[in-house]
Amino acid sequence: MKPVTFLVVLLGLTACDAQVESRKEAVPAAEQTAPALAAAPLTAAGPAAIVQPDPDEGQQWAASVVELTPLARQGDRTVKLFGAAGGDPAMNGLHTHIAFFDSPAEGWRVFRIGDVLDYRLLSESPGRVDLELDESTMNPASGEIGSRTRRVIVGWSLAADGSAPATVTVTPAQ
Repeated sequence: MKPVTFLVVLLGLTACDAQVESRKEAVPAAEQTAPALAAAPLTAAGPAAIVQPDPDEGQQWAASVVELTPLARQGDRTVKLFGAAGGDPAMNGLHTHIAFFDSPAEGWRVFRIGDVLDYRLLSESPGRVDLELDESTMNPASGEIGSRTRRVIVGWSLAADGSAPATVTVTPAQ
């Protein structure tokens, strides 16, 4: 009976790990669970309003935006890069655009840059952004899917009156 008791005690001591707290600090912040919110839930203070789905098809497209990068070095002009999910996610599927806010009456002027897996903003200056694009490729002869990373310069002319550009250029780069 003593060997069994010894084994049970040994297993019990093994389960007690005194160094758990010191190892918590070694876990990267991104992998730690988020703490619970400290604020108490809100209490209703009136009747609920019933909201119907928006019949505007443009809202469907807007809801597909999965990546948004505001551009900060364009002076007073409001410019952003964005990617909308669509198409085949196995072969690219991030429809990438650059958009310029024209005016409240005109809204946004949007230019499509391409259909990629992902984009990264490398640098930005007035009238220009440098991007790195990850994309899927397919060999037409074999049907084999591959991938590549390429860089492009997206450029536009800055209008003296502050209006959105009429065209945008996308130039391959190194």
